[in-house]
Amino acid sequence: MSMTSSGATAPGAYGNSGASGVGPSGSPDVAGASASERPRGLLRSGFGLIGPRHGRHVLSVEQVDSLALPIGDDGVVIGVDAGGGPAVLGLNRPTPYDVVLIGGLWTAQVLALRAAATGARVAVETGRAQAWMQMVHAMGGGQNGMSVHDVGRVPPQGASAGNPVLVVRDCGMRPPRGRVVAGPWQSILTLLPYLSPVAPRLLRQARLVGVQRVSPDEAAEIGRALALPRGDVDSLPTLADGVTLWCADRDRQYVMTQPTDAETGLFGTPRRMD
Repeated sequence: MSMTSSGATAPGAYGNSGASGVGPSGSPDVAGASASERPRGLLRSGFGLIGPRHGRHVLSVEQVDSLALPIGDDGVVIGVDAGGGPAVLGLNRPTPYDVVLIGGLWTAQVLALRAAATGARVAVETGRAQAWMQMVHAMGGGQNGMSVHDVGRVPPQGASAGNPVLVVRDCGMRPPRGRVVAGPWQSILTLLPYLSPVAPRLLRQARLVGVQRVSPDEAAEIGRALALPRGDVDSLPTLADGVTLWCADRDRQYVMTQPTDAETGLFGTPRRMD
């Protein structure tokens, strides 16, 4: 966004410059005082401190059409795209939203932490609670909107527009059907370390699928399930750690998730294998 400052001089801010007589509280009229006396008179008159004087920022009628506001998507910044711009994942939605990530625990934990930072409550359903407890302790021992539950033991979350929820299902290669499902303001992120017999069903149900480095055979199967072009299928076995191909309908985007210093301290550097 670009705005141009004109050279116009601001009108008098303290009344008519030609007035004379007595100002508020019986003080001498400030407008009629000399330049050296005016600051002292303003303070006595109760106007407060004198701020900086600048020309007004204005746009001509011709310049209004060039005014643009850099408004992008709202959500969790999951990394940078191929062009170096921020890649945003909108998890908090008024409609059910199922996400499947075929990848590593590291990426799932970064997504969960960033979702919590945006104000969402995060409930983790997992068979390896110890892998998540360091993150829970770092967030205040569960007092800041994150909880860990055994598989099949996630209670109703009571999601709402003012209290959105992300449920992370870290239940291995064959996750059972969850008791808590996606709904308004409650998204489900299912983590699959590799493909399994239940993967085709989960991929069909998902609104968004993320794929990290997989074997050539898995890449071929994923390519058929998601109707990926040959170039994307060939690239999946070669993806670097921290890189995810996100697919939604016909949209595809490669994203590099770059950790912050705090995330590196908690989870280490990006990795595909746990």
